[in-house]
Amino acid sequence: MDTKVLDSWVLMALFNDQSGAEQAENLLHDAATARCRLLMCVVNWGEIYYSIMRAHSQQAAEEKARQIAALPIELVPVEADLALVRQAAVFKASYRISYADAFAAALAKISKAELVTGDPEFEPLKGDVKIRWLRT
Repeated sequence: MDTKVLDSWVLMALFNDQSGAEQAENLLHDAATARCRLLMCVVNWGEIYYSIMRAHSQQAAEEKARQIAALPIELVPVEADLALVRQAAVFKASYRISYADAFAAALAKISKAELVTGDPEFEPLKGDVKIRWLRT
C-alpha cells in the first residue's frame, strides 16, 4: 500500500475549499478505501489547530480537531522518536522552511513516503523528498 504524508496545507485547503481541495478529498477517499495510507505528524496537526484558533477561535479549532480525528489519517507522535526529530532538524538547518514543515518532510523521508502539499516552501526539498503537489 502506498504511504503518503500530509502537510497541514492539504487539510487547510480542504477546510477552506481552496485550490487542491478536490485532490485532498480524493486522497482521503483512497485512504478510506484502503488504497493508500495517510500519515500526519502531530506537529503539523498543531499547526492546523493554532492557525484555526488564531483566525477564528479555540472552539473552531476544537471542531476541526474532531473532524480530523474522524478522517482516515494516522497521527504520528514525535515523543521519543529522535530519528524523526534529528531529520527535521537537518532539514530546518539546511533549508529555509518552517520547523513544522521540516517535520512533515522528515516524516516523509523516514517513512519512505510521498509528501503531499501545495506549499511552495517545500520546493527546495524536492531532491531529498518525493513531493506530490496539489495545485490546479
